[in-house]
Order: sequence, then C-alpha cells, then structure tokens
Amino acid sequence: MVILFVILITIAALLLGFFVLVQNPKGGGLSGNIAGFSTQFMGVKQTTDVLERGTWIFGAVVAVLCLFSVFFIQGGSTSTESQRAKEASALTVPAQAPATSTQSLPAPAAPAQPIK
Repeated sequence: MVILFVILITIAALLLGFFVLVQNPKGGGLSGNIAGFSTQFMGVKQTTDVLERGTWIFGAVVAVLCLFSVFFIQGGSTSTESQRAKEASALTVPAQAPATSTQSLPAPAAPAQPIK
C-alpha cells in the first residue's frame, strides 16, 4: 500500500512541476503564439485558467496523498515502543531468593583511620 502512495505522490508531483514550469511568470506561458499560429489557442484567458487550476489541484492532491499515506505506513513510533517493551520484559532477570540464615553475610568494612 505504501508503494502505491509513493507512486501516486510521485506522479502528482511531476504533473505539478509541469504545470508550474509551463506558466510564464509574466503571464505569457502557453497563451502566446504556438508554432507560428496567429490565432488564439484555446483562448488566452482559458489557457491561464487551466494552468492555474491544474497547479492548485495537483498541489492539493500531493498534500492529501501525503497526509493519508501516514495512516497506511506500518512500523511507526508506537509499534517500536511496544516492541521495545516486549524485548525489555523478555530480558528481565528473575528476582533472587532472599538470603537465609545459613548463608554468611559479608563483614562490614572497617572505617578509614585519619592520617596524622
């Protein structure tokens, strides 16, 4: 499922880049003469509207796909934390039995004598 989102996001991003690069910042872009035709191709106003709508649409598609892809990516931080908790519980050492009266306790250390 993640591969599908990566492919869709890549295609939408490439189309978005195409729409942005086709536009001329001065308003010309595809609205100028194409291949020497002196007549308008699809109308000047209509061409810029199509390019602007395409830019907004593909920008929104990329954003929505990125947001929805988060729900389908497995192995997020919550699963990592639960896996670490399982590993920690498996590695815990069982508690030792309390000392009995037959076992000898170590002698307390003698206090240090000050040097005179």
